[in-house]
Amino acid sequence: MWIENKVLEGQYVTLEPLNDAHIVPLQHAVQDGESWKLWYANVPREDEIPQYVAQAIRQAETGDIAYAVRAKLSDEIVGTTRYYNVESAHRRAMIGYTWYAASVRRTPINTEAKFLLLNNLFESCAGIAVEFRTHFFNQASRAAIERLGARQDGILRNHQIMKDGSYRDTVVYSIIASEWPAVKNNLLSKLCK
Repeated sequence: MWIENKVLEGQYVTLEPLNDAHIVPLQHAVQDGESWKLWYANVPREDEIPQYVAQAIRQAETGDIAYAVRAKLSDEIVGTTRYYNVESAHRRAMIGYTWYAASVRRTPINTEAKFLLLNNLFESCAGIAVEFRTHFFNQASRAAIERLGARQDGILRNHQIMKDGSYRDTVVYSIIASEWPAVKNNLLSKLCK
């Protein structure tokens, strides 16, 4: 595997490769904020978590790695994030499927989780690019991606059909290896505040 399936640890979070032991904690986390009710988000309902985890474990066998996000202060699982569409031949991946309990949004949790994923990709794996995608109408997600330092590449119009049958316009962002030093400094400065 190009990206090693391992624990990533920071000051605020520990990213643990997703396993069955995370099902119940993720069910508790998803209840906080009920993000699955947002029509433009793709967050599982509580009863969908076992299938969500099982699918992520299967995908890890092909190089896509999902993590449970553990807040170090509370020692609780507060959400999940992952590498997906990993292309080892081209040393690039997407980061996404990220959702958090409402109680930890706009805290250092997401900033550090993304820092750990990006640092691992660019420095440990010599990645050349990472991509983020989100729904055009998901303003919170778009703002979070932009705060990371990613640049918008474009919009894929009518890119996906949503659960409710509506069409999703997908906004595509990326960070390339030459931008990583500046993005890294930006993220580290946010974490030091």
